[in-house]
Amino acid sequence: MDLNSDLGEGFGAWKMGDDEAVLDIVTSANVACGFHAGDPSVMRHVCELAADRDVAIGAHVGYHDLAGFGRRALDIAPEDLANEVLYQIGALDAFARAAGSRVTYVKPHGALYNTAAADPEQAAAIVEGLRRYDPALALLCLPDSEMQREAEKAGVVAYAEAFADRAYTAEGRLVSRKQPGAVLHEPDAVAERAVAMATGGGVVTAGGGKLDLRPDSLCVHGDTPGAVELARRIRDGLTDAGVTLTAFTG
Repeated sequence: MDLNSDLGEGFGAWKMGDDEAVLDIVTSANVACGFHAGDPSVMRHVCELAADRDVAIGAHVGYHDLAGFGRRALDIAPEDLANEVLYQIGALDAFARAAGSRVTYVKPHGALYNTAAADPEQAAAIVEGLRRYDPALALLCLPDSEMQREAEKAGVVAYAEAFADRAYTAEGRLVSRKQPGAVLHEPDAVAERAVAMATGGGVVTAGGGKLDLRPDSLCVHGDTPGAVELARRIRDGLTDAGVTLTAFTG
């Protein structure tokens, strides 16, 4: 099982999360590429930290929306979106290669992730941007989503992820952050959910139902309060359950 986290989300004078501590725990790093967060100095620093730890580097591409942290859906033409995805991958890969590593996968961020899960046009644009850079890159996305379907159509390998610290709807989508309880913070409960997801036990939805997700990777957010302790508890829980942790693109 892979354990990933969204990192490199500070920029300029603004710092967010403890990237170095989280990188000691996870196996894959989704690094912001300067559109929803991040800047050249942050991108270089996080890539160097990840390379030093043999953590896989993924391009965490988003809408061009620094003010909204990429959590506002934008009306953007598919061709423009494909170009913006290509731009972001190329920028991050330059820093990854300078650090002695490379970008091995792409994961959309925030509103782009949620929109493309249900919108085939935006999903296809993300896949097209990925293919234009390198069709061998993997796509990390929600299972049974339009992103997964568009990747399969284009011959791009898609890996399914689940969120240990997010609530789910009965349809397998993430509960909106505008809703109470959308983000989970209690370490024991989150670690228990992660183990269940990784071992085929499914996950209880916000409505009390059950989903069988069977993910290739588990995400824990690096910008939530207590993120480092949460990630550590998840890793310890998985290890104690006999789950081997390794990057899905490794």
